[in-house]
Amino acid sequence: MKCVFKTALASMVLLAGTASIAQAAGAGAGTVTFEGAIIEAACSIKPESVDQTIGLGQVAKSQLEAGGVADPEEFYIQLVGCDTSTLKTVTTTFTGAESAAVPGALGIVGTAGGAGIMMRDGTGSQIVLGTATKPQVLQDGDNTLSFGAYLQGSSTVGAVTPGQFTAVTNFSLAYQ
Repeated sequence: MKCVFKTALASMVLLAGTASIAQAAGAGAGTVTFEGAIIEAACSIKPESVDQTIGLGQVAKSQLEAGGVADPEEFYIQLVGCDTSTLKTVTTTFTGAESAAVPGALGIVGTAGGAGIMMRDGTGSQIVLGTATKPQVLQDGDNTLSFGAYLQGSSTVGAVTPGQFTAVTNFSLAYQ
């Protein structure tokens, strides 16, 4: 009886060890990579604001004909941990390829054509690509920079082509 008990006990220990090994091997694995930068600036940019995608929706061709515009979509750059002891304002400069169809607009790529993306700052002033916006006053702590973007059609009749599009602009901040 003792021999049968010892054999059964040894088998249970062996099975338990095998089950935990099998469970660990098939449980999944992965990698987490952290990245960022330490910058010399009055504020930090909130991670969600660094890389954004702003949906401009589906706009009817007829709305863009003869230089027409779509409804603007707001977007924001959120700043955190601002210290205004020496730097009190910030300007934003947007860069990107200019539209061939709409002078001053950000160019679009894709199957759509004959339109471009116009941007405005929080006061409603038109943003000129490659030119700093008006300075915005900062407060200690968190700040939100407001902007708007909208699709504008070419003023040339029949130039707007339906289809999908994307556009990319980069931004840089300068503190004063």
